[in-house]
Amino acid sequence: MNDDIILALAKELNIGEQQVRNTLDMLAQGDTVPFIARYRKEQTKGLDEEQILAIQKQYDYEIRLAERKEDVLRLIAEQGKLTDEIRESVDSCTKLSQVEDIYRPYMQKKKTRATAAVKAGLQPLADWLLALPKEGDIEAESAKYINNTVPDAAAALQGARDIIAEVVSDNAKQRWAFKDAIMKQGSLVSKKKKDATDEKEVYRNYYDYTERISTIADHRVMALDRAEKEKVVTVSFDFDEEGLKEQAVQALLQGKATIAEQELRTAAADGCDRLLFPSIEREIRSELSDRAQGASIEIFSANLEKLLLQPPITGRVILGFDPGFYNGCKLAVIDATGRMLTVDKVFPFRGKNVDPAPTKQKLLGLIRKYGVKIIAIGNGTASRESEQLIADLIRENNLDVSYAIVSEAGASVWSAQEAARKEFPDMPVEERSAVSIARRLLDPLAELIKIDPKSIGVGQYQHDLPQKALSERLDEAVMKCVNRTGADLNTASSELLTHISGLNAAIAGEIVNYRNENGRFSNRQQLLKVKRLGPKAFKQCAGFLRITDGEEPLDQTSIHPESYEAARTLMAACGISALGEADISFPAEKTRDLGIDAYTLSDIEDAIRQPLRDYREQFDGALLRSDILDISDLHVGDKLSGTVRNVVDFGAFVDIGLHDDGLVHVSRMSERRNVTPMDIVSVGDIVDVWVHEIDADRGRISLSLLPPEQLKERDKKRRGGGKPKRDANGKGRPQRPAQPPKPKFNMDDALAKLQAKFKAN
Repeated sequence: MNDDIILALAKELNIGEQQVRNTLDMLAQGDTVPFIARYRKEQTKGLDEEQILAIQKQYDYEIRLAERKEDVLRLIAEQGKLTDEIRESVDSCTKLSQVEDIYRPYMQKKKTRATAAVKAGLQPLADWLLALPKEGDIEAESAKYINNTVPDAAAALQGARDIIAEVVSDNAKQRWAFKDAIMKQGSLVSKKKKDATDEKEVYRNYYDYTERISTIADHRVMALDRAEKEKVVTVSFDFDEEGLKEQAVQALLQGKATIAEQELRTAAADGCDRLLFPSIEREIRSELSDRAQGASIEIFSANLEKLLLQPPITGRVILGFDPGFYNGCKLAVIDATGRMLTVDKVFPFRGKNVDPAPTKQKLLGLIRKYGVKIIAIGNGTASRESEQLIADLIRENNLDVSYAIVSEAGASVWSAQEAARKEFPDMPVEERSAVSIARRLLDPLAELIKIDPKSIGVGQYQHDLPQKALSERLDEAVMKCVNRTGADLNTASSELLTHISGLNAAIAGEIVNYRNENGRFSNRQQLLKVKRLGPKAFKQCAGFLRITDGEEPLDQTSIHPESYEAARTLMAACGISALGEADISFPAEKTRDLGIDAYTLSDIEDAIRQPLRDYREQFDGALLRSDILDISDLHVGDKLSGTVRNVVDFGAFVDIGLHDDGLVHVSRMSERRNVTPMDIVSVGDIVDVWVHEIDADRGRISLSLLPPEQLKERDKKRRGGGKPKRDANGKGRPQRPAQPPKPKFNMDDALAKLQAKFKAN
């Protein structure tokens, strides 16, 4: 284990060196992230899953960086060109891209104009020009290199300039300085292509658009990338090209007079225009895209996490309602355990003048026969028409029934999966979706876990993202949610068990098989009888698998079997005879000398107080409604309650009961500036919103998280309160003091700053 890397990680993550070391030790010995986060808090000092993952990923990166540095130094040394300066530059690199920039001049390249010139024997001529001769005849010197592949002096001189152009492009420190200047001072410019097709004007904002690179938001980067990919716009850079070219020339001239100045100027300009600028531009675009994609993946992950952690609705019979027009609406009634009681189908929207009475009669019969208390309506095609139908039914019959709109994203995917076919072999694929919709309201985690996270639809620009990175991050979100919640060992599906710490699909399948063959698990120790589940897997998974009404009361808690003795000692010391007793207290004088570390002690105390506590209880549940809202009912300033359906870079979409979700733009979320939507809301949150604008023609509603008066007052303050500002004499608006001119970019200063930064790191 590399001590230098551990020290660097501790500093970067602002945690203790021993925390990093202990975490890496446990990961190396096969402990899972959830197990370490929950049951090894004493060693990590309370690090959570995200911090542990950050240590793991950053350590792996630092190892790759160290290995690449060694490779590059070895490769340069093999060429006999390694100097102390190069070694110091490589050692100071903090990114793989910096190492590659230093290695660029020494790597084997494909055929270029410069390599062709070198092959033709023109390197000495280029070296002579770079030596800044004060006297001599350039043409005569060039003529010395005429040969079978160099027909004349002009060709020789051009070849030498090609070599120098590549020297300009390959200068790592110059590349870094220029890139830094372009990032800080340059702009991205997009123009609509003459032959572009954008019928719905999706990219209208980018037909003629300019924004500073340093300020461009991630979602606009994604939009530009997609618009360019779909050949709607062209994207270019705008920066001080001439100023940077002059800096490149001055770097070659070194402040000296030379007869080769014009040749060097020509070569430097060519190196910048043909090689350096395009390369830097590609690199910046790639970094912007990587940054934007990374942010989008994080948003998707956070949204998924909040969606999975929505609390279950317990003890209710639910009617799943999968809307549709011509093919009808699929119905499924499930009991409080998720077992399907019946399925049916109605056709309330097939045609323009369909009588809704038969549909209502059938729905009323199902509600009364099975004691339905909640109706889960899918949010797809005909969703709002179905909502109107249900709202009318509730009102006309004075029913004690509520409904909720449920995301049906991925329901059709689940319906076609092998697990769905096995559970409902005699049911058509399209009718299984109503069961999934009902179960999503009953227990979102247990149902959504069956579907590929990418099919759940709570991200932005999902199909533009690197799919491997997206899948890995979403799997991490699922891992966190499943293990924080835990699973009932006797009812959990194999899909849910697969994500439990220490288990995989094969072991999860064996647990289900054991359950089918032997009946319920009565204690956690029986897990050791399951095929493929050895002591190591038991250690990792046991604490996350609960057993209610079993032989061992502690099996229903999150207490790990390795801590049962400590838990019993604690209960005995505090005079506690049963779990969950009212007013349980743990006096400090009785717990001080039990030999239990503070983290474990706290967790055990919580589990004894609330043995059946569900981690999801702290979050908002589904918003239940009994009546529908129409856009014509709304007025600017109206206050409503809604459910956050999706969170993106620029705001959040909130379901307030209309056909389409309303948008709360980030500018109307907070009194504070520079907040991100993720700072304010999460998917599944139930929020109060105020109608900000109504576009009835397009069916769009703009919302605000701030009441109208508060929003108005905030905007007034930001404009300076609307009061005329006066000078010291009380007359007129004060003149803004003259601003000093911005200093011109100086490469030497930039290089010095970069060197200082690398040394500091």
